[in-house]
Amino acid sequence: MGKITKEQYEFACNRVEELLPLVDESMVKTHPIVVELSMVSDVVIEYEKEHFPIEKPTVAELISDGIEEVGISQKDLASKIGISPSRISDFATGKAEPSLRIAGKLCELLHISPSAMLML
Repeated sequence: MGKITKEQYEFACNRVEELLPLVDESMVKTHPIVVELSMVSDVVIEYEKEHFPIEKPTVAELISDGIEEVGISQKDLASKIGISPSRISDFATGKAEPSLRIAGKLCELLHISPSAMLML
């Protein structure tokens, strides 16, 4: 796919909005609406990759977000892992990174993908 212009991107975004309500689960992949939706979605994705890149979250962001989403205090999380609350604070603020053993426990307790924690 060549370089996508802003106008092409905006057209594709509008077309996605028009097509989405028309698609349902019973449609086969070769249905013209599904094919067109796939094509304009690809245009949107390509443009956004170049113009609106999303950085992978840091280990600290994963941990602090996980704590918030699970609704656990740093003190309770530290207790479950067997480390001090100050270590959890260090991990959540980026002052330190957990060992592989601790990272594994954090992934399990905070429902974080191990590949995300390893920044793969």
